[in-house]
Amino acid sequence: MSRNRKQQKGPEKHPERLDTAAAYYDLKTSAVEDLVTADESNSPPVSPEEIRKYTSRSRLKVADWVKLLLVKWWFAAAVCFFFIWGLGTYVPHLLDLLVITGVALGFVTDLLTNNVLRFVAPRKGANDRWMMYPRKGFLSLPLNVLHAGVVLFLVYTAYNALNGLLISLGGLESTSVPIGVEPILFGLLYLAFDLLLIALKHAAQNMFRDAENKVRGTGSGRPAQR
Repeated sequence: MSRNRKQQKGPEKHPERLDTAAAYYDLKTSAVEDLVTADESNSPPVSPEEIRKYTSRSRLKVADWVKLLLVKWWFAAAVCFFFIWGLGTYVPHLLDLLVITGVALGFVTDLLTNNVLRFVAPRKGANDRWMMYPRKGFLSLPLNVLHAGVVLFLVYTAYNALNGLLISLGGLESTSVPIGVEPILFGLLYLAFDLLLIALKHAAQNMFRDAENKVRGTGSGRPAQR
């Protein structure tokens, strides 16, 4: 009984503590409420310099186009690793190996590479200019296989030209192969010819578009014949 009386008399002796605790919890509650209901209308303006202080930034900033090129290079190099290196001992004929690799490159481009480019695009269609056939449909797969075959032929020709040049300059035997096929250089050559063909496609499209606009402009200025 005496303990209960002491506990009951304790708050009566220090009423200022109750007021302080009530004010403390009231302040916390209002702060949480302000945080939950905060939006652009009731928040004070913050300068960009202040925002940069609290945002984490990487010291090494890689441009988006570099990331896209790395994606395209990596998939081409992976195909070289798994098909040219992996199947080279099981497919003795070079033509058969090139056909299999070209088909694999087309499938990888249509099903993996282009889908990754679409996924990382900041908005729909932003990365279409990095694809030979950006439209996803029934014909995209055979068209990408055909494109991959053309690019692979150019890569094979480039290897032969480089080896022939090194043989002639170094006085090596004609049967020697100074530069063998390996994923890194293969991916770089495939990326270079792929981008070259895509650039030629864009240039041709711009030429046809400009010619069409000129024809429309000339036609609109002619008087209608009765």
